[in-house]
Amino acid sequence: MVITNVKIAAMSGRDIELGFVRFTDVFTEIGEMKDYIAANEEVIDGNSYPARPTLYPGFIDAHCHLGMWSDSLTFEGDDGNEDTDPSTPHLRAIDSINAMDRCFSDAVKAGVTCVCTGVGSSNPIGGSFAVLKTFGSKRVDNLIVKHPAAIKFALGENPKSTYNDRDETPITRMATAAIIREQLNKALRYKQDLDEYERTRGTDDETSRPDFDAKCEALLPLFSEKDKLQAHFHCHRADDIFTAIRLAKEFNLEYVLIHCTDGGIIADELSEDAPRVVLGPLMGDRGKPELANHDIRTPAVLFKNGIKFAICTDHPETPIQYLPLTAALAVRGGLERWEALRAITINAAELLGLSDRLGSIKTGKDADFSLFLGDPLDITETPVLTVVGGKIAFKR
Repeated sequence: MVITNVKIAAMSGRDIELGFVRFTDVFTEIGEMKDYIAANEEVIDGNSYPARPTLYPGFIDAHCHLGMWSDSLTFEGDDGNEDTDPSTPHLRAIDSINAMDRCFSDAVKAGVTCVCTGVGSSNPIGGSFAVLKTFGSKRVDNLIVKHPAAIKFALGENPKSTYNDRDETPITRMATAAIIREQLNKALRYKQDLDEYERTRGTDDETSRPDFDAKCEALLPLFSEKDKLQAHFHCHRADDIFTAIRLAKEFNLEYVLIHCTDGGIIADELSEDAPRVVLGPLMGDRGKPELANHDIRTPAVLFKNGIKFAICTDHPETPIQYLPLTAALAVRGGLERWEALRAITINAAELLGLSDRLGSIKTGKDADFSLFLGDPLDITETPVLTVVGGKIAFKR
């Protein structure tokens, strides 16, 4: 298939004022119309629209809970928090995600083609996240881009509130950090014992293989020397942000700060660590004490301090279809428009370690894109076409 006579917003590399893209499941050719050679294939001509469309990479929500809390349901569809044990790293997001939740369709209609979705933040260690396409199958297994994509850790008020109501540990920030530290140390010891078993196996000094531990097994990829699994830290308040960084440095984790609400007021010191950050949700109220410094100017402040970030909805906190509007709020707060678009495309892909497949219009990358007649950051605009993996997912 080929899309012709469109402007191409590549998000990395050179934009094209009047061009075409040819694709299967990936982009196979991208160029200017003067170089276009017609072939025997299906063509969608940008000239058939009332205004020249712009082709954007599929939008990426770098942190949400799509499919974990099913739309229009209460307890029956609430599968995001196993708040019966504060340490549950062995829980897998894909065992809870409802791929037939209608919010997947809402995402596609807004041009959101990929999400990083997973467990909630009731537990200090919650479980795994997965990166999924938002279209292509009713079976979650067929939507996976990467799983596990991260292990979720949570600091601050959410674990405190969950367990304080039952008078169980943790009810303080220091206990939350202690649970995380204890479990990571157990996993490290488990890894050392496994390594020693492998080193001595078949020799006179052979040691016993450690008993299987599902929690420790789930954490082992955090310590890999290559393809290290990310640690995603839920943190809003400044002290929680710095605790996340402290823990990550202590265990040499590849970490991402999720939410980072106070990031703007500590940006000068935060920039010393050059952290990966996922901001959001930007659309919402200050619904709890640790959101007191919620401010749509935070993205602009982080950008001025050289901190790379993506923008998320935290769906269902903000519905997934409003991802472009949350980016628009960042523009209202002082961020340049192009940087806001990068925060939901190439920046998100880079933060998730998937920029080789996602986030920009480039040959060899997944054919995930949308066509807009106007500015996608305009509240009145929606795509006229969304394509996921080379298949038309939505057409208006």
